[in-house]
Amino acid sequence: MDSVLSFLLEASAWVLPALLAITLHEAAHGWAAWKLGDDTAYRLGRVSFNPLRHIDPMGTVVVPGLLLLMKAPFLFGWAKPVPVDFWRLPSPRRDMALVAIAGPAVNLAQAYIAMLLYHALPYFGVWVGGWLAMNLENAILINLILCVFNMLPLPPLDGGRVAVGWLPLFLARPLARLEPYGMVILLVFMLAVPLAAQTLGWSFNPVAEILSPLVSGLQDILLVLAGHSR
Repeated sequence: MDSVLSFLLEASAWVLPALLAITLHEAAHGWAAWKLGDDTAYRLGRVSFNPLRHIDPMGTVVVPGLLLLMKAPFLFGWAKPVPVDFWRLPSPRRDMALVAIAGPAVNLAQAYIAMLLYHALPYFGVWVGGWLAMNLENAILINLILCVFNMLPLPPLDGGRVAVGWLPLFLARPLARLEPYGMVILLVFMLAVPLAAQTLGWSFNPVAEILSPLVSGLQDILLVLAGHSR
């Protein structure tokens, strides 16, 4: 019984951080596009910070829920992509990059706000404060991972679109042509390479090797800015 209650407590501390991190990321894309001149997402009701408008049943509920049930070492999910018509933007290449960077920027802001809220925990007592601390820790972790992961310079990730928008054309064009294959490339490095390394007796995950120091370094910087000592 204690193990069940412990699992439910742990799972409940993931729900709100994961929901906000995933859905507000998409909302930020729609908001940025709207402010830059494309009202496609606005007309469809997607420029909203109400998470319910962005939930994808499979990506926001089923997949993260299964990962929690399996006690996976990571949490992964997605929301419904926000539709953006880049050709309605005044400067499609530049504005595409600004729309793309809005999502990771919101994740970064959520992580920073969670760090600031840590200062208020002593006012909530041991039990409530402990549960809130778990929520804040999870919010920091998932938002920083989403921020850094999405800024990898590979289309269709946000970082890839930022690179396509800001690089000189002779570099941007070949990078943009990778977009149809971007998710396949990611899956190879996230799943196939680690599995192949495991069969050879190695422990090697190239994506984790890239993300881990970047997430850790970014976290250290934000902790200092939020007034926490390391």
